[in-house]
Amino acid sequence: MNGPAEHVLFQVGLLFLAGLAAGKVAEWLRVPDIVLYLLAGIVLGPPLLGWIDIPAESTLSELILVFGAAFMLYEGGREVDLPILGQVWRTVALLSTTGVLLTALPVALAAMWLLHLPFLVAFLLAAVLSPTDPATIIPIFQQVRLRPRLAQTAQSESAFNDATGSVLVVSLLSLLMARGLSGADIAAQFVLLIAGGIGVGLLVGFVASALIAHGSRIPRIFGESETGSVMSLVIIIGAYLLAEAVGASGFMAVFVAGIVNGNKPAFGLRVEDEHERVHRHFFSVNALIMRMLIFILLGSHVDFGVLGRYLWPLMGVMAVLIFVGRPLAVLLSAGVDRAVRWTRNELLFLMWVRETGVIPAALAGILTAEHVPHAGLIQAAVFAAILSTLLLQGSTTSWAARRLGVLAGEDGSGAQAV
Repeated sequence: MNGPAEHVLFQVGLLFLAGLAAGKVAEWLRVPDIVLYLLAGIVLGPPLLGWIDIPAESTLSELILVFGAAFMLYEGGREVDLPILGQVWRTVALLSTTGVLLTALPVALAAMWLLHLPFLVAFLLAAVLSPTDPATIIPIFQQVRLRPRLAQTAQSESAFNDATGSVLVVSLLSLLMARGLSGADIAAQFVLLIAGGIGVGLLVGFVASALIAHGSRIPRIFGESETGSVMSLVIIIGAYLLAEAVGASGFMAVFVAGIVNGNKPAFGLRVEDEHERVHRHFFSVNALIMRMLIFILLGSHVDFGVLGRYLWPLMGVMAVLIFVGRPLAVLLSAGVDRAVRWTRNELLFLMWVRETGVIPAALAGILTAEHVPHAGLIQAAVFAAILSTLLLQGSTTSWAARRLGVLAGEDGSGAQAV
């Protein structure tokens, strides 16, 4: 390459080309595309061919991971359906808060025992793994027509716990990197991250959405469908940067802004159907681009020395994540929500739906860029979690839904109420 700009263009172009090819292979094999993106990153990255060489600590890598995570959280927020969420909000709230902790605690204990990590590092690893993935769940649920309340619960939880999981990681990272902070300091920071993020998200989401919609006193300056889509990028960047500037969670702010933008009628705003159609097309294309960039980049960063050295202990941690952490979280979160009256089979399905994906991948990349102790092992754990949950659970979601009788139109009479 002739210079830095040409080198970056070559790297980005190669990422896109590899993503297109991997996506086509995934389509032929009928497996989630991000599995092939990971494998493409491994083949083209330093572990094998070395064609893709974007260091984890580089500005380009950090930009892809931070913006990609924010983008997916925003789109996850837009997928939240407030009317249906109103019916299952207790379950979603519990799964996204206590459920994250209930998932992380047994995984942290397993990581301490199997990987011989200090508790704080083991808890950080578990916190990175605890969120589920809207980028994977939403496309799968578009093909598997579940009961509406079940689908909305899983989708909303995956978006909410991405935000709370990210906040938990940031809080633990502060404790790990700044030993002088007390438990009270961390608790106060956690509250500020969440509450501040929600406040900034509501403000930015409403003001920016009002600029493209009818129904408010704010002038509708960007009412055209194309400029409205670009405004969403401004919402993502603006919400993230403003929240970070005031010490709040940028990820939480972006997610809440997405909820506002995706539920404009609930906030007294309205746009034309054509506007929403263009917006959805714009974001579906860019969501694909973000998945390509994040997962190919993650695959290129995998340290096979670390992965090979800890393979079997990591498999043990994955078993605890899938068969202990997730069932425990669902049982003690959704299982205690008597208002919804979940059936046994619905709870079993929620226990099985917990793919790991974009946000853990982005968080692992950020930890690597920050030179956090044992970041390579955390990244190897994320890689193992993505592959194991997608291959084991993501590929069997349709079968599990049919087997448990939780598809749309099935009244669940054969399922036992809990």
